[in-house]
Amino acid sequence: MPNQAQNPNDKRYDLEERTQIFGEAIIEFVKTLPMTPIIMPLINQIVRSGTSIGANYMEADGAESKKDFVHKIGICKKESKETLHWLRMIAKAVPEKKDGCRFLWKEAHEFTLIFSSIIKKAQTKRV
Repeated sequence: MPNQAQNPNDKRYDLEERTQIFGEAIIEFVKTLPMTPIIMPLINQIVRSGTSIGANYMEADGAESKKDFVHKIGICKKESKETLHWLRMIAKAVPEKKDGCRFLWKEAHEFTLIFSSIIKKAQTKRV
């Protein structure tokens, strides 16, 4: 549907809502993981990176300048990429959770691409 107008009520296009739903999905996912000495540090890391994407996006939305906006979106991108790393580590540590990791990995990867695009457009846009 690239040439059709996007429905503003469609949650897929509401990045604030989408990043918050992702954070919630990360929280629900880690609740299903075994609490072992290997997994506990991974859980701590992925909860921090996966939930901070939405928090940083909300900060970017309230940025005080273009430079501040680009910086905060850059943090969103960084946290998305970090989340990809922790999902890969969890998939390795708990192979039976690979499908759940793959689902979350796809969304984190899309965030990385979206935030990269936003940064590129913001840096080339004249004010």
